[in-house]
Amino acid sequence: MSPHLQIWRWHVTMTASILFRVTIGAISVGAAIAVGWLAALACGPEAYAGVSALLGSPFGLFIGFGLTVVLFSFLLNGARHLFNDTGNGLSLKSANLLSNIAVWGPIPLAVLFWVLLFATGRVSL
Repeated sequence: MSPHLQIWRWHVTMTASILFRVTIGAISVGAAIAVGWLAALACGPEAYAGVSALLGSPFGLFIGFGLTVVLFSFLLNGARHLFNDTGNGLSLKSANLLSNIAVWGPIPLAVLFWVLLFATGRVSL
C-alpha cells in the first residue's frame, strides 16, 4: 500500500491527479443530464419545454457552469497526461507548471466561455 499523506507532503501534482479522477465522476453527471435532455426531446414539445425551463433557470445555469469547469478540467488534465505519456513534462518544474495549469486553468476558461455565451445572446437569464 502507498503511504499517501502519512509520508508525502501535499503537492500540486497530487491535486491535479485527484481532480482528474473527480472530473471523471462529475462528467458522468453531465452525461446523465444530456441523456435526460435527449429523452425529453424525444418525448415531445411539452417535456422538452419543461427540461429547457429547468436548464435555463438560475439553478440550471449554475449546474451548466459547474459542468463547464469540469469539462475544461477534464480536457486540461487529459492533455497533461497525454503530454506526460510521450515522456515530456516530467521534470519537477514542468510537472508543476502543467499541474498548475490543469488545476487553475478551468476556472478562467469556464468564466470566459460563459461570458461569451451571455455576450452573444446564446444564454440569458
